[in-house]
Amino acid sequence: MKIVLSLLLFFLSKTSFSQPMNSIDPKMIQSFAPTGTLRVGINLGNPVLAGLDKTTQKPKGVSIDIAYEIGKRSGIPVELIPFKSAGSTVDAIKTGNIDLIFVAIDPVRGADVSYTPPYIQIEGAYMVKGDSALKTNEEVDRSGVEIVVGKGSAYDLYLTREIKNAALLRAASSQAVIDDFMAGKGNVAAGVKQQLESDAKRYTGLRMIPGRFMVINQAIGIPKAQTEYEKITTYLSAIISDLKSSGFVAESMKRHGIEGTKVAE
Repeated sequence: MKIVLSLLLFFLSKTSFSQPMNSIDPKMIQSFAPTGTLRVGINLGNPVLAGLDKTTQKPKGVSIDIAYEIGKRSGIPVELIPFKSAGSTVDAIKTGNIDLIFVAIDPVRGADVSYTPPYIQIEGAYMVKGDSALKTNEEVDRSGVEIVVGKGSAYDLYLTREIKNAALLRAASSQAVIDDFMAGKGNVAAGVKQQLESDAKRYTGLRMIPGRFMVINQAIGIPKAQTEYEKITTYLSAIISDLKSSGFVAESMKRHGIEGTKVAE
């Protein structure tokens, strides 16, 4: 598959995506979007990827821009299906209710989901109360520490593997982490660095632990249950490579005011 991807990337570097739609394998497109519409799961629990426009209440963000660009290049109409958490999008793609998701690359999810290369990198960080004795990321994994994390999120999956001594308290979603934390649950909150930094500004007596405890590579995922999933992954990987190298992803991040995140290499 790596050889096929390399050849496709070489071809794309010598051509333009203005090529006619009839040059795309129709069998692959049929497998990609079996209903005739590309059903895209949008995780509203990660503000780096997506959020709701205050005026229209419709999803907006980097993942939305990429989804519409994929639909445009593939000649397929796009339907955005919002979810409150990444775990919910993964569950939906496993059951065939959606065709494509934007999700963190994780080996557990990889059993059922095929990934493209990452398009952006996000940092996972910790937040504590101002009077907490915890000062560094390394100090968090100790007996007596309770970490509040969104159930099924990339941070939950990572911490489940890595944490040896602290306890994990799972909130219903990444968005619910701050609510649980402020209600008195746990003594450390874990999640998207930008989201926690925003929460720390909305409430008094909170502070971020410097640095990060993980780097999250965000990619496109499609179900391995699709008969053409390898071809589709190769096709989408080529598009992602072009969107990164052309500046599309960087410009989208700038337009949506996303800071502290970088385009993946």
